[in-house]
Amino acid sequence: MSSADPLPALLVAVPAVILACQVGAAVCRRLGQPPVVGEIATGILLGPSLLGWIWPQAQAALFPASVLPYTSVLGQLGLLAFMFLVGLELDLKNLRGHTRVAVAVSQAGMLLPLALGALLAITMYDGFAPEGVGRTPFILFMAVAMSITAFPVLARILIDRGLYGTPLGALAMACAAVDDVVAWCLLALVVALSSAGSPMEAATTAGLAVVFTLFMLYAVRPLLARWAARADRAGDAMVLVALFSGLSLSALATDRIGVHALFGAFLFGVITPRTGGRIEVAAARLRAFTVPVLLPLFFVHTGLRTDIGGLTASPELWLWTAAILAVAFLGKWGGAAGAARASGRPWREALSIGALMNCRGLTELVVLNVGLELGVIGPQLFTMLVLMALVTTAITSPALTRLRATVASGKEGAAAPDRAPAPSGNALSRP
Repeated sequence: MSSADPLPALLVAVPAVILACQVGAAVCRRLGQPPVVGEIATGILLGPSLLGWIWPQAQAALFPASVLPYTSVLGQLGLLAFMFLVGLELDLKNLRGHTRVAVAVSQAGMLLPLALGALLAITMYDGFAPEGVGRTPFILFMAVAMSITAFPVLARILIDRGLYGTPLGALAMACAAVDDVVAWCLLALVVALSSAGSPMEAATTAGLAVVFTLFMLYAVRPLLARWAARADRAGDAMVLVALFSGLSLSALATDRIGVHALFGAFLFGVITPRTGGRIEVAAARLRAFTVPVLLPLFFVHTGLRTDIGGLTASPELWLWTAAILAVAFLGKWGGAAGAARASGRPWREALSIGALMNCRGLTELVVLNVGLELGVIGPQLFTMLVLMALVTTAITSPALTRLRATVASGKEGAAAPDRAPAPSGNALSRP
């Protein structure tokens, strides 16, 4: 083998990353945190924020420049498969029995953080927008970044705490499902505006995205439904190949349109039928490989772009980070909790819904990486937003524990359980 061959270094980096993320996930699981918190933190620790700071030679040896393009591509493949799984598990039937409250909470949980995020972006534009970035894409991106909810992580928290089949869990999942759809549509608009060279190109990109979405819903979806009815006759391997090929081609289509490959993978998951044993088995196998093996490479890819040490250059940067955190908590938690309370929910349940909707997790990292790749945000702002994603996700489980302890101690008499029906469909598997 040539000395320039990246394979030996890749064979060291990949298992090291996987094992490190597994350790981080296990530690956080023991602390009552969702595993994704440990994986995000591990990715940051392996980057310039810690390893590159205290032992730069070790970081350079573990992640030589020749290896980074390959780990990035593998992480992106894992991310595409993960977005397909998110779309596959996104079931709007959870809205059944919760439509009025879910719409109210979702609207408040989107509109307030969108508005506050836009106001924050206006004040940050001159100091943090990269050169050449228009005011509208920057403001819209920041607004979207403030309004994200991590649908898969939220589901995992509910499952771990035995809340998934409860009225609280059903309502939270319904609200998160609506938020997810709206957020991805808005992010697609940001990508179109940022990638286009003119308003006409942006309008063309948006029009093509709408046409492609309609084509997938009304042409491809019926074909998938007929195929799914016969999928049990095929082998598990063939079904897995068909699903992976479908998500890849759909991702390629949206990438060519100009709204990022992630949207195609997500949309293909949304239109894929959820019935059929073979499809469920194939999805489980895809998840079993994607989550523990490929996604850690995406976390480290994010961590290598995150430099907390860069925020020490000025106390002002930490003040801006605190402002981002305040807007994130006030907008998402405050907006969702206020709307739930106004809809007649007891305070404890309203605050619990707000805490769950404030969970951003992996979904936020996906959005932030898209923004950085597009050049809408710079490295410093990227780091601030990654810290916001980590903190808001980490606070969710302790907040739920505290709220439930309040009820158990009898401090809030208005917290009697609701009697709304539990959600239909299967619970999400480990995100």
